[in-house]
Amino acid sequence: MHVFNETFVQLLILLAVSMFVIAISKKLNQPYSIALVIVGLILGVTHVPLLEEAESFITQSHVFQAIIISLFLPILLGDATLKLPFSHLREQSKPVLALAFGGTLLSFFIIAAACYYLLDLPLIVAFTFASLMSATDPISVISIFKSLGVPKSVVTIIEGESLFNDGIAVVLFQISSVYLLSYMEMGIAGLGSGLLLFLKFALGGIAVGAVLGYLFSQLIRLYDDYPLEIGFSMLLFFGSFFIAEHFHVSGVIAVVVGGLIFGSYGAKIGMSETTKMNINSFWDVVTLIANSMIFLMIGLEIKHIDFSDKWLAIASAIGIVLVGRTVALYASVSMLRNFPGRWKAVLNWGGLKGSLSIALALSLPASFEGRDTVLVLTFSVVLFSLLVQGLTIKPLVLKLGLSEKTKQSSQSN
Repeated sequence: MHVFNETFVQLLILLAVSMFVIAISKKLNQPYSIALVIVGLILGVTHVPLLEEAESFITQSHVFQAIIISLFLPILLGDATLKLPFSHLREQSKPVLALAFGGTLLSFFIIAAACYYLLDLPLIVAFTFASLMSATDPISVISIFKSLGVPKSVVTIIEGESLFNDGIAVVLFQISSVYLLSYMEMGIAGLGSGLLLFLKFALGGIAVGAVLGYLFSQLIRLYDDYPLEIGFSMLLFFGSFFIAEHFHVSGVIAVVVGGLIFGSYGAKIGMSETTKMNINSFWDVVTLIANSMIFLMIGLEIKHIDFSDKWLAIASAIGIVLVGRTVALYASVSMLRNFPGRWKAVLNWGGLKGSLSIALALSLPASFEGRDTVLVLTFSVVLFSLLVQGLTIKPLVLKLGLSEKTKQSSQSN
């Protein structure tokens, strides 16, 4: 009991720090996720006696990984699917699917090949790192977009891409870090096996999410009781994640599919306006807490990373990831007619890397050869993307004239 209390107090201290940072950044009208990373970095490199224990507890890799993957990931994915109307997603289905499937796979292969040939990374390390770089995390970008009044279509595309490519990135990561070498030895048959495993992960996740999403949608028809329906939504998100993982299929894809069905079909047939308002408010609070801890933890992780002698590799990796994203994005949307160039530029620069990449990197077992290299490169690219891309996306949006706010300053949103 004493140990639990100690742990709880440590988490509370960090939560207090993160809430304080969010409060200040909201007053200054700045994206709080980036402010939290900066504060985390400062705390990571300085010694604050009160926070020492909390920092060392939270940055243990198994704690970081458990908190982000098992606790926060279903919350963030579930919340995003609830808030993303299926009708918006359907309107932008072509660019979303082109980026989430074509773009993700293309950037995965480009980054893996470049890391293998240019950085001399072992094959398994190159592919594992590339899989981590396939996931985008647009939390900070979306809040900036909404505050600037960027067209809804662009927000939907970047949100939809991130929802689906998270699932694909996790599957690619599992294949790259665990099965890659045995498949390589099998030659062309290995390619077929890899493809089959990918389909099993993806289709299995879709099936679990679809069944649970439909069942919970039917369940809420029987009640008009928003606290109970909020409870059902929690059960759906965590249930679909852990049931899918239990059957060795993609938990991320299960949550996304279940959440989309629940948030569109379920809301239509079984949610009153009061329930919709309360369920959104509830998840707003939970995701604020989840995000606040995640971004602070990303900054704090710096104390466990050894950057010495790796600056050239870090700079090269950042360049490779940026080029990989650019080539993959422009190639995957090149088939779409009338896709504005300004949108491409913003979507390209807005494809930030975030917590999922770091949590997956930390989940690599200590026996994984090249684990330290993967961690250093992943952490560096995530920091670069959050700080450099995150802080320059606003000027880019304004320069490209994509902000409704500047056109109609009288309009509130």
